[in-house]
Amino acid sequence: MEASAGMSGYPVELELAGRLVIVVGGGAVALRRTKALVDAGANVTVIAPDVTGEMADLPVTVRRRRYRAGDLAGAWLVHAATNDPSVNAAVAADAEGERIWCVRADHAAASAARTPAVTRLGAVTVAVTAGDPRRSQRLRSAIALALADGSLPVRPQRRTSAPGAPSTAPGRTGTGSVALVGGGPGDPGLITVLGRRLLAEADVVVADRLGPSALLDELDPDVEIVLAGKAPGAPTMTQDQINALIVDRALAGCRVVRLKGGDPFVFGRGGEEALACVRAGVPFQVVPGVTSAVAVPACAGIPVTHRGITQDFAVVSAHLDPSQPGASVDWESLAHGPGTLVLLMAVAHLEAISAELIKRGRAATTPVAVIRDGTLPGQQVLTSTLEHVAADAARQRIRPPAVVVIGDVVGLRKELGAGMPGSGTARAQPLRERGAA
Repeated sequence: MEASAGMSGYPVELELAGRLVIVVGGGAVALRRTKALVDAGANVTVIAPDVTGEMADLPVTVRRRRYRAGDLAGAWLVHAATNDPSVNAAVAADAEGERIWCVRADHAAASAARTPAVTRLGAVTVAVTAGDPRRSQRLRSAIALALADGSLPVRPQRRTSAPGAPSTAPGRTGTGSVALVGGGPGDPGLITVLGRRLLAEADVVVADRLGPSALLDELDPDVEIVLAGKAPGAPTMTQDQINALIVDRALAGCRVVRLKGGDPFVFGRGGEEALACVRAGVPFQVVPGVTSAVAVPACAGIPVTHRGITQDFAVVSAHLDPSQPGASVDWESLAHGPGTLVLLMAVAHLEAISAELIKRGRAATTPVAVIRDGTLPGQQVLTSTLEHVAADAARQRIRPPAVVVIGDVVGLRKELGAGMPGSGTARAQPLRERGAA
């Protein structure tokens, strides 16, 4: 049957589970069609003199011979996918006579049925037909990417109760879920594709202060947003309260995203939140994030390792004064150990930390960089030395959030930073580097 020019088909989704579908052909095209039919649960029979080895491994019936009249008996759908147009035409003609829908792989316009370019994400299926198969495939790929990164409205719609209360939906019962999503070091573009999609699907988002807050503006208006960030000395919520909140919302049937800065398991207390979910019987997943310990130095032109300089680095939570009881960091090992030290939450105790490292043997002239608001438009970078960095940082009034990098790799910033957009340029509050005029 030749389709008339400009004719529009009637899109429909077929339930093929347990139904007989015939595939005529045993090559690469027939294999692709057969795999999709098997995934759909169809009872597939393949007819071809020769089939690929992979086809023979599929749970299908294979008849190793040429197609002949009567082979379509009982079929609901047939695919003519040989490399011989005359065979495909004969299959299509027989299908037409038996009132069986037939898809011709070699001549879509001559088919009574056509296969679209398809992409799936969870419960969402998108089928694209655009006349030209290549155009359909390109559109399908673009839509697949938009579905995957959450830039299309992928969130299932559901009624919500009063603002701030757990959302409910007709017919929705049972436990929801929790996703511990690493949002990256600050730049919204550095969240992972999976993290961004889960954020777009969320009913409740519990966000850290250092997470990519700009992404919250893109959420549906009825999404419950809880700001649970901890500023130095001024926590908005305790960790126990956060744990209880995400568990409570999940048990109410909500999809909860715990949006964290950096990576959930790098000083992010993600392990504590995961344990709270386990103990409450709440399903959860962890979406790793780009940790600021590596990303912030990189965006300032400082690799934490570099051939010929250092092959190792250590990441340290430095929020405690090393001279005070309770400080568990082994500063002795750090002074003599890794070539690069990356200190997080170190600004408040920078003087004590520098003195401790020098006292234990780290050279006073060791290069140091302090990077504030790393990866963001207002990023500021101060370079100094271990003996002077505390005074220089105080003079420049550096405040958290900042990452401190100690080691000879800091010297690479002079070359690498100059070649990075905005990395070494003056800002609204420019920071002078030691030795600068």
